[in-house]
Amino acid sequence: MSNKVLITNAQKTVKIPSGLRILIRRSCNAVLEFEHFEGPAEISVTFVDNARIAELNNQYRNKPMPTDVLSFPLGQDGKYDLDEDTGCKLLGDVVISMEKAMEQAELYGHSLQREVAFLTVHSMLHLLGYDHENGGLEAVRMREKEEAVLIQLGLPRTVSYTVED
Repeated sequence: MSNKVLITNAQKTVKIPSGLRILIRRSCNAVLEFEHFEGPAEISVTFVDNARIAELNNQYRNKPMPTDVLSFPLGQDGKYDLDEDTGCKLLGDVVISMEKAMEQAELYGHSLQREVAFLTVHSMLHLLGYDHENGGLEAVRMREKEEAVLIQLGLPRTVSYTVED
């Protein structure tokens, strides 16, 4: 029984490159595999523009500005609701601003695909209960997991990603 990744494009600002949906599915599956998730799992991924993600960011986090990705986990403490029809555990929703992803890809000098894969992996870890809001060890651990999964996907982090102090 395989994982279900439902992908919806709800924006018209950025053209979705061919192969991006496959890459997102691979990214989700790679995280679940890396975390030895007892699946199958269902994840929903939605592409939006900056205006829409700013609304959601304001609504859910009181930050009235666009962000690159928002994660809406449905599970708690490793417990997930099941979709009765498919037997999939419902992990939650990932919302990606394609506009922001495009801006960041240009900023870091890598492809939109690479950026979206990173955002998907990052968000998937959130859906599985990882957090980086408090910084410290948890943030470092999350970074390490992102790194490991991206290397598995053949997308190692580029040098330009490291922020010079």
